[in-house]
Amino acid sequence: MTRQNVTHKLIESHLLSGRMVPGEEIGLAIDQTLTQDATGTLVMLEFEAMQIDRVQTELSAQYVDHNLIQEDFKNPDDHLFLQSACRKFGVWFSPAGNGVSHPVHQERFGIPGKTLVGSDSHTPAAGALGMFATGAGGLEVALAMAGKPLYLKMPEVVGVELTGELPDWVSAKDVVLEMLRRFGVKGGAGKVFEYYGPGLESLSAMDRHVIANMGTEMGATTSVFPSDGEVKRFLERQERGDDWRELLPDEGAEYDEHVSLDLSRVEPMIALPSSPGNVKKVREVEGEEVYQAYVGSSANPGFRDFAVPAMMVEGRHIRPGVSFDINPTSRQILENLTIESYLSRLIHAGARLHQAGCNGCIGMGQAPATDRNSLRTVPRNFPGRSGTTEDRVFLCSPETATAAALTGKITDPRDLEMSYPTFREPEKIVINREMLVAPAEDGRLVEVIKGPNVKSLPEFEPVPAEFSGPVLLKLGDDVSTDEIMPAGAEVLPLRSNIPAIAEYVFHAVDKKFTQRAKELDGDGFFIVAGRNYGQGSSREHAAIAPRYLGLRAVCAISYGRIHWQNLANFGVVPLTFANPDDLDSIDQDDELALDDIVSALESDEEVTLHNRTKEEHYTMHHGLSKRQVDMIRNGSLIQLVREEA
Repeated sequence: MTRQNVTHKLIESHLLSGRMVPGEEIGLAIDQTLTQDATGTLVMLEFEAMQIDRVQTELSAQYVDHNLIQEDFKNPDDHLFLQSACRKFGVWFSPAGNGVSHPVHQERFGIPGKTLVGSDSHTPAAGALGMFATGAGGLEVALAMAGKPLYLKMPEVVGVELTGELPDWVSAKDVVLEMLRRFGVKGGAGKVFEYYGPGLESLSAMDRHVIANMGTEMGATTSVFPSDGEVKRFLERQERGDDWRELLPDEGAEYDEHVSLDLSRVEPMIALPSSPGNVKKVREVEGEEVYQAYVGSSANPGFRDFAVPAMMVEGRHIRPGVSFDINPTSRQILENLTIESYLSRLIHAGARLHQAGCNGCIGMGQAPATDRNSLRTVPRNFPGRSGTTEDRVFLCSPETATAAALTGKITDPRDLEMSYPTFREPEKIVINREMLVAPAEDGRLVEVIKGPNVKSLPEFEPVPAEFSGPVLLKLGDDVSTDEIMPAGAEVLPLRSNIPAIAEYVFHAVDKKFTQRAKELDGDGFFIVAGRNYGQGSSREHAAIAPRYLGLRAVCAISYGRIHWQNLANFGVVPLTFANPDDLDSIDQDDELALDDIVSALESDEEVTLHNRTKEEHYTMHHGLSKRQVDMIRNGSLIQLVREEA
């Protein structure tokens, strides 16, 4: 009899189609969905287009946490649209200021043993509670809300055995940075990281959230923790003890791969600009001057992540010239920090307090000065994501960020002349449910409010039997969705307006890209790239907006999982080079052609790419299932759903 790990138990209990063989497509029943405002507007428009009266999940929740700046009508209008759509379609609504989606969902809605799909790439954070939680494109989330399965490739499961206990001045962020040092931003592709072992006893549920959240940065499908006594304690503190169920790996559970990590040997770690995988020990880079130190975000959302910095700065003051930014991650945590006097200690020491939300993590304010170092507890430091083009963002723990705020330079916190603060999670906390808005009992009586910035989705024609076009852009490795479709205060408010947001496609790489695409006057074009194209955020705008401009195919060595699926969802052909060296033979502006592409997609995984400029031919693979090929043939997944209806 197979000794099952937690991941296999979760998948098996929700498996609707396919076999649990790594690499094969499976379909999973989805219990819960999560959307946030930067992606949720499209999800609601897509759900509305399906003409379904009510969500079919056990629970769906929509959070407003990204676009909080109200500099004009666009963000507040979209918030009204989301709240009205939630009331109509049966979705819980968390308004602006109530907190970041992932910690609020863990506080209020996460349940061990359930499946969760979210239109945010850090949805795997819910794996901290023993859930199978994964990010996906908005259209797939809309389909899950409609009761459809989530399709993905069956992942391999990496068992990460934790032993020992973290030493002073080292916390959960250092653990996941150590994992990133080992695996990089591509090492988790097609895998689930499942954590087990005696080292778990010293990691709280929110510590586990930190690790599961940033498993996304390794390219993982998700990260999974067992539901044990610590998860029970967390849910009981949240007054949700009845939601707990035990979910542990069988004794001697089998894994596809094994990793050992002795927590007692982990040191303070830091990811240098401009990749989460560019990890060093803090000791190796200490001494560089710091302009900003930033605590908060979905990657360090727990009560202790603010309480420990508060104890570190008590009786001290931050270094002149350093901006010490505090970003509470939920209204409930903010309220409890106030009650326990941690907030007053931070403010008295010179901290700047921001509202509960994503804020600077997504480039919505808090941008650093040009060429100045910013130490942040956020999950990503892709180029320009902070809102400053020439940014220098480092990723680190709350302890390391606070040490920098006190000294004005990158400092190993073990070198501070103080004892490590002794912190214990309060057994009794104030629970804040009041801001969550329940859906209307009868959605038929609710009118969806659409401001002038909410535009209907463009319709895309089916892929032609054959097509050709220029290579409009050639890119290297690890291109993120932030580089394809920027975040930030200027661009994100346009998320519900595809024609407007398309003006910013590849703006961080080539400011004339949109203009060059428009000059083709509707003729299609190609993009070629190296490894891990489309890593990072799940935002489907990075697929839709280039498609709107005429993108018909991407040719890359490999892809970020969610972006690969998003391309197929909106009728773009994602191809991979059979021989990676062929990428070197293609130059920007070369004329490429895919002859008889529809037949090739339907009959074989091999596709021939013709370089007409150089008269060369390259063998490509597509790896698409029949279901995905049908999407591309129909122009998009939403078109396919309409056809089926």
